[in-house]
Amino acid sequence: MPQPITPQPGQESVWDYPRPPRLEKVNKRIRIVFNGQTIADTTAGYRVLETSHPPVYYLPPADIQMQYLQATARGSFCEWKGNAIYYHLTVGDKRIENVAWAYPTPTEKFRSIADYLAFYAQPMDACYVDDELVTPQPGEFYGGWITRDIVGPFKGSPGSWGW
Repeated sequence: MPQPITPQPGQESVWDYPRPPRLEKVNKRIRIVFNGQTIADTTAGYRVLETSHPPVYYLPPADIQMQYLQATARGSFCEWKGNAIYYHLTVGDKRIENVAWAYPTPTEKFRSIADYLAFYAQPMDACYVDDELVTPQPGEFYGGWITRDIVGPFKGSPGSWGW
């Protein structure tokens, strides 16, 4: 395992995040833009913090342009949150498959994010936390968003599967 980066004042290390993960309310503005359209804009999100992962942001459906999302047949299981469902995103002539997910009936600890959606940042035009453009978590499996106040190293890059 790599050595954790020492956080500077105002930063968090993902190596200080707990396992099992912690859910916390976020008052920062979260925005997502795809194909020139703002598809989500909220200050009512949550973030999930798990050891070695940048935060995953969950947004309330009321603050998402749900007309652009289509439920898919894909599902997955998280040992902490339960069964997830997935969504495709179509805006104009562009489509991304299985780019968002939600937990309709999460475990008790994560009940606050029932039906909230999380999005992979990589295929979007832009994802922002406040006005900062996020960097997607490495790899294609995890959906964390990296900002300047988070330090790693982050799980997801080649060779990190067993961390």
